[in-house]
Amino acid sequence: MTAQDYDSQLLESVAVRRRRLRDALVFGTQRQRRTLDERVGRVIAGMVIAAVLCAGCVGWSFVSHRLMGQDPYSGGGPTPSSSHTSR
Repeated sequence: MTAQDYDSQLLESVAVRRRRLRDALVFGTQRQRRTLDERVGRVIAGMVIAAVLCAGCVGWSFVSHRLMGQDPYSGGGPTPSSSHTSR
């Protein structure tokens, strides 16, 4: 066994020990709840990330339209008050 293999094995065992201690601290004796709690946490985290990305896209669109001098809510065509009809 080389020194590098020993070091990597030692680091891996320390990581496993820390993960087990963290799980024991967080979940205690309720090990069956661990998978459900992790899934719910991941779903909520995914929804938060999606909401932040959507808000970022809307904000970027608003700022870019403001910098170009266009109203982001106009359809790009003439407005009814500015169109002239010949009657």
